[in-house]
Amino acid sequence: MAALLRTLREIFSKAQPVLEGDLSEKTVVVIGANTGLGFEACKHFASMNPGKLIMGCRSQAKGDAALAKLKEQMRYEKAELWIVDLASLTSVKSFVDRFEKECERLDILVENAGMSPPLQYERTEDGFATILQVNAIAPALHALLLLPHMLKTAKTHSTTPRIVNVSSDAHLFASLPHDKKLITSPNLMEEMSTEDYYKRIRHTYQYADTKFMNVLFTQALQRHLPGYSPVTVTAVNPSLCVSELRRDVSGIWTIFSWLMDQVAFTTEQGSRQLVFAALNESEAMRGGYVSGNCVVDMTSRTKLKRKEVDDVLGGEEMWKHADSTAASCPKCNNGQAYFYQLQIRSADEPMTTFYRSVFQITAIS
Repeated sequence: MAALLRTLREIFSKAQPVLEGDLSEKTVVVIGANTGLGFEACKHFASMNPGKLIMGCRSQAKGDAALAKLKEQMRYEKAELWIVDLASLTSVKSFVDRFEKECERLDILVENAGMSPPLQYERTEDGFATILQVNAIAPALHALLLLPHMLKTAKTHSTTPRIVNVSSDAHLFASLPHDKKLITSPNLMEEMSTEDYYKRIRHTYQYADTKFMNVLFTQALQRHLPGYSPVTVTAVNPSLCVSELRRDVSGIWTIFSWLMDQVAFTTEQGSRQLVFAALNESEAMRGGYVSGNCVVDMTSRTKLKRKEVDDVLGGEEMWKHADSTAASCPKCNNGQAYFYQLQIRSADEPMTTFYRSVFQITAIS
């Protein structure tokens, strides 16, 4: 109820102005940048003249069109199109491999790509439900693989890099905290990828589950980084806004979608939340949840559910100890993806190593 009241208050209040800053010499990466919130956020970032703006898109054709449109509208020439398909973990790794070869720093990473539940049950080539991989698993993997570059940037340039995970207040309606079959499953990711889960859980709740995982991942990653880590991890709710996520709805949902668009913020107004989450320097942003240009206290929500689910989603089950030497990128051996092996370099300490895993990914084919 509190979330509903906050959403209504945000909708019927005046949109907050966009937060501005100097991004000169800095590198910004926005995933899901060819349309909607991602594209509008890129326009805002471009107006601040970053040293490099990487627009991560799945489609070459749509990405080319978005890049040309951005350059034309913003008169900004330092934007680049990079292809990444979150439905393929191999594509995610290729993006990171390219970043290692071509880029020297990473200051802002916005994990914005997402999808609504598909009309039919489907799995990716990696064996996961498509919506689960695109909305939760792949963004987490992508952020973790780029994390060492952000820590290196912080040390070299004395900055405070930011990871922004785009979530939603829809996460408050997740089935995960209440579904004992899920939270007692020996492998949560496999269970959420079954056809039984697809048929048993309503589509809106499937989307909510992935957004819930975005929030818990944000909290867990910030919690497992050293307290003196210069990297801030933040989740953000763009609020109800016009979105292409609903472009594939059909039947009665087209009516609901139309009604929502009548009261929703514009996509540009919603994108201001992403920019706020990327630039605001408040200490509360660390592991925080941003909505309405402020950090919303989600403690009661997560503490309420932690007894049932935190050991699975936000605690040690998500952060398994690895059994070999840490590496800053995936270590593929017999098909096993050890992306959880990270070397965390602090600006104050020589080297702090921890071995953690976010999800029990089985393989990269």
